This record gives sequence, C-alpha cells and structure tokens, in this order.
Amino acid sequence: MHRRKKPLRHSHKHKNLLFLALGIVAAVILSREAGFRSFLLHLGSLGYVGAFISGALFVMTPTIAIGGVSLAILSHQLPLLPLGLMAGAGAVASDLIIFHWVRHHDLAQEVAPLYNHFGGRHLTRLLHTRYFRWSLPVIGALIIASPLPDELGVTLLGISKMGRMNFMVLSFLLNSVGIMTAIQLLRGVVV
Repeated sequence: MHRRKKPLRHSHKHKNLLFLALGIVAAVILSREAGFRSFLLHLGSLGYVGAFISGALFVMTPTIAIGGVSLAILSHQLPLLPLGLMAGAGAVASDLIIFHWVRHHDLAQEVAPLYNHFGGRHLTRLLHTRYFRWSLPVIGALIIASPLPDELGVTLLGISKMGRMNFMVLSFLLNSVGIMTAIQLLRGVVV
C-alpha cells in the first residue's frame, strides 16, 4: 500500500506565516540594492507624495528605519503639520493591508497551535473578561500611536470587532500624531 501524497497546494500548513517571512526577507534584500535604497532615501524630492510613501514605510517593521529617515529629511523641506497628515494617510494605507490580512486570512488557524501551547483555554477565558474586551483595542491604539511598528496594534484592532471605517479614522489620527512626534525626535538626528 502506498500512501498518496497531498497535492502541493495543501502541503504547507502555515502559508500565511511563510508569506510574511518571505516578505521580510525580500524587504531586507531590496534594501541592500543600491538603486532601491537610493530611491527610498531620495523620497524628499517627491514632496508630499514622498511623505505619503514614507508614512506607508514607517509603520512596518522591515521598512521603519527607511521611512523614519525619509520623514526626517522631508521635515527640513515641508511644514510639520501637512507632512504629518500626509504621512499619516500613507500609514493608513499600510495599516489597511495588515487589517484586511488579519480579518480575511487563516491567521487564527496558523497561530492556534502556538496559542494553545501557551495556555489556550486559560487565555481565552481571560481575554473574554470585561476588562480585556475593552483593553485590547486600547492597547492596539497605543501601539499604533507610538513610534513602534504597527503590526501588533493593527492585529489587536483587527481581532476586535472594529469596523473598517472606524479603524481608518482611528489609524489616521493615531499615526499622524505618532509620526509628528517621531519627526520631532528624529529631526535633530538626521540632517
């Protein structure tokens, strides 16, 4: 008796996590390419379009440094408020991709074994208490407002029952404030 192999499309159990890892590797490789790096570091010449792109880069782990440097350079050419608002709009674009991915992919099934390993049932009971029901979105919002990458904060908001429009408004406000704060901190460091 021969066992039949599963078709290739069903053979990888953790495809979304694999795609995430491949995306990070691709970003690292691209950031080492002189032409790509030159493009990213010269976003300042693009004005507000550069601010939008820099804001989109600033909220993701693999590209946060490039986005931060670009925003600091832009801060010497553009007024802080319009720069922060345009970069905040770019950040919302990136956050929406993450939000959509969390909501519409099998991420929960892929993370379930890890979740169960670290106390699944007990964590579920704890997360469904009235204190945690409101605190997950608050923690997510604080992470988005901070100069940290947004992936974890967006994930926390994505698993809560927040609607897309509310998420977009909240993400825009929090990212704009967080980016303007980060620009103020980076402005003196990057000339």
